[in-house]
Amino acid sequence: MTGGTREVRVPVTGGVELAATLFLPDPALGPQPCLLEALPYRKDDLTASYATGYEELRDHHAYAVCRLDLRGTGSSGGDATDEYPSTEQRDLVEVIAWLADQDWCDGNIGMFGTSYSGFNSLQLACERPPALKAVCAIYASDDRWTDDVHYRGGALRLVDLVDYCHYMTPMCVLPPVPDVWGPGWRQEWQRRLEANEPWVLTWLRERVHGDYWRGGSVRLDGAGAGYERIGCPVMLVAGWADGYRNNSFRTVAALAADGVPHRLLAGPWAHADPTTAMSGPRVDLRPEMAAWFDRWLRPEMAREPFASHCDVFVRSSTRPEPDLDRHQGSWLRLPSVPPTVLHTTPLDGAAQLTVEPDVGTAAWIDCAGHLPWGLSLDQRPDDARSLTWESAPPPAPVVGHPRVRLRVSADAPAASLSVKLCDVFPDGTSALVTRGTLDLAFRDGVHGPPAPLVPGREYDVTVVLDACAYTWAPGQLLRVSIAGADWPNTVAPPGPVTLSVHGGELELPLLEGDHPTPDLPAGADRSAESADGVTWEIRDDVLRRTTTAVTASCEDYATPYDGRAREDYSGEVSVDRRTFEQRAHADTTFALAWPGVDVRVRSTMDVTVTAAGLDVAIETTATLDGEQVSHRRWTVGPQSTAAPSPVPSPDPS
Repeated sequence: MTGGTREVRVPVTGGVELAATLFLPDPALGPQPCLLEALPYRKDDLTASYATGYEELRDHHAYAVCRLDLRGTGSSGGDATDEYPSTEQRDLVEVIAWLADQDWCDGNIGMFGTSYSGFNSLQLACERPPALKAVCAIYASDDRWTDDVHYRGGALRLVDLVDYCHYMTPMCVLPPVPDVWGPGWRQEWQRRLEANEPWVLTWLRERVHGDYWRGGSVRLDGAGAGYERIGCPVMLVAGWADGYRNNSFRTVAALAADGVPHRLLAGPWAHADPTTAMSGPRVDLRPEMAAWFDRWLRPEMAREPFASHCDVFVRSSTRPEPDLDRHQGSWLRLPSVPPTVLHTTPLDGAAQLTVEPDVGTAAWIDCAGHLPWGLSLDQRPDDARSLTWESAPPPAPVVGHPRVRLRVSADAPAASLSVKLCDVFPDGTSALVTRGTLDLAFRDGVHGPPAPLVPGREYDVTVVLDACAYTWAPGQLLRVSIAGADWPNTVAPPGPVTLSVHGGELELPLLEGDHPTPDLPAGADRSAESADGVTWEIRDDVLRRTTTAVTASCEDYATPYDGRAREDYSGEVSVDRRTFEQRAHADTTFALAWPGVDVRVRSTMDVTVTAAGLDVAIETTATLDGEQVSHRRWTVGPQSTAAPSPVPSPDPS
């Protein structure tokens, strides 16, 4: 039975109204549960294509769905001050209560979403609104400090600066849709243009873990505090090629300890719908998600008691390709805490490495996974400029977080470690299994305060590698590769440095026992992702001794309300291999058109990273029908990257 859609405005505290689209089942079915997704990505143009998924949940599974523009975004009122502010969580508590009180809703609410809306689904589970009965978080993080687009192992993410961290600046000052907002939309747009500040400036100021990063995080510290706040069942969807893969084993272990019903579905995917994502095998997610919500929002449908579990794809040896369509491996159904035994391999001997700042380009730029950067390549170019240890592979699948324990020293006060675990083929091809990064200023724990190294002093450090599920095929070798940079994923050290490794060990969690194969609905035969119109290049300027990574993409498409949208992204990051100076430049334009209205917002950002710190300059220009209506500029600098300290407020002009 086919339902319909309805545009509504939901009142929240402060006299603000939030724009929402309701996808409502046939009224003949009576009141039904409602699923909420709340995003800042503009439901009526930039992400209007998401509607197909909502319609499927409505028409095939009889769920009402609410798609919400968050405060200050799209056609909602208020100000978009930052990602995941406390006001957003308060708004969503009120939205959930409003939805539960509607006559078409039976009072049971679920939350779901990918990336941003997966984050706030987990955040609302911690808020415990009475009507919220379950959540499904897809490619989301439990820890904004360690596992998001901002920092990794205490090191600033570099290439993400020219992606999400930048493009949210122009997106947040786009106008409301005239036909949705109604009269006064131009005045509201002008208010946004004058009030909004780039979110990235806040992220660059917050260089250490503290109250800011705890806000919006489920995991509050390295010991795992915070999960006990979750008050409803949780389904997690993770991808081994996605940047949020660590919100998997550690999270379900904490949920199990707190007695919270849960399910983990972890496949080989990047940051895209598992139904069509790269790489396969793919799973049709919507019926799995609907079954999850049926269990908790329609308890009368339950046929047997629910047992928490993990459905995990264990990858196996597959030759790397940037657009790999299918990974070898097999599905296993595992208990909440997979039974493992620790397998330790020594990394014997002392070795010294003169750090090359552009090591890392063979590995994928992993916060969001595949496009526009491609999946990981043959690691041999990076391995050749790293310290490596090889051994026979373990006798069972690795399931969990590998750890590498090292004794290290450096001849400079600032240095980093990049540790990779690789699968080496008989012909020498090196496939990335998992990796970890640590700014050695955070050697005592990334959730603690940083401290410079004492040159020449030896330190015992542990690098926790990202979660994985992997088995080596017969005839393969295991390789541990250690470098002093993971560029351009994170910033290289602020100056030349030599690392010394004085020995260590690799610790692998190996799966024990036999486990059944889950019955999962198949997704698409091939990935729907396309590299058409996408650029990702690594350039070597031989004479200037610089390495530059370049990305660009463009989309043009029709939107509701007789509209059209165009998105143009370009960015590049570079490093001087002699001085270690790094630069980032981003340029993003959003163009929106409706009958009689032509809007363009362009933002640029330039960041320079030197031993003195960061210099940042951001400019935003907006035009209406070809006439400029706003121009703003912000500058910040210098800001230390080696010894984080408070940053001066930006100078807007």
